[in-house]
Amino acid sequence: MTTYLFPPPAIASLPIRGKTERLAVNRLFFVGRNYHAHALEMGKSVDKSAERPFYFTKAPQTLTQSGATMTYPSETKNFHFEMELVLAIGAPGFQVAAQDAHKIIYGYGAGLDMTRRDLQLLARDKGRPWDLGKDVEQSSVCSEIVPMPGVVIEDAGIALEVNGQTKQNSNVDKLIWNIREIIADLSLFYHLQPGDLIYTGTPEGVGAVLPGDKITGRVDGVAEVALTIGAAQ
Repeated sequence: MTTYLFPPPAIASLPIRGKTERLAVNRLFFVGRNYHAHALEMGKSVDKSAERPFYFTKAPQTLTQSGATMTYPSETKNFHFEMELVLAIGAPGFQVAAQDAHKIIYGYGAGLDMTRRDLQLLARDKGRPWDLGKDVEQSSVCSEIVPMPGVVIEDAGIALEVNGQTKQNSNVDKLIWNIREIIADLSLFYHLQPGDLIYTGTPEGVGAVLPGDKITGRVDGVAEVALTIGAAQ
């Protein structure tokens, strides 16, 4: 029997709608700048004919279940919300053709990619990694996973409110790279595995939150997500 000097971290997991089992989460992938309007508000246009999607990752330990209260993170004065459709992988896939992408889809959720925007932009402008801006403790928020095996979502409203005021309101049909294209491209770099989550990008309207703010978001036909911003430590 293997023993450890320190207790190993708990397995990150999410509830699954209609099931007693939970989804053990493997890796967290995020698609950057995947809505034209959001790319423009970040000061970077996207030419799909000349570019490929790009990605960043976060540690599974950043996963936070919807409904939680998140501590306002340290070393930031510009902490942003980003509302996203989350794709859950349900079967192994490597070098998956776009027309076969549906075969490895397990389901979907509604998620938030919470971001130290000031640190992200500072790193971007200096050509440094985004880790301090993106890989933030408690920052990968997700609803329950809704089983939708083989379903490719192409049209669904996506919206977010802060304290009841709408901040983001768009549709996933505006994704620059759609679900099939994301799976096909990402699977060229990684052997995708059951439990991998892919946050597919955020529409325009991102903005800052403060301690005490309450965030609610939804992807129509999928799920809702909620987060309260707690006090800083």
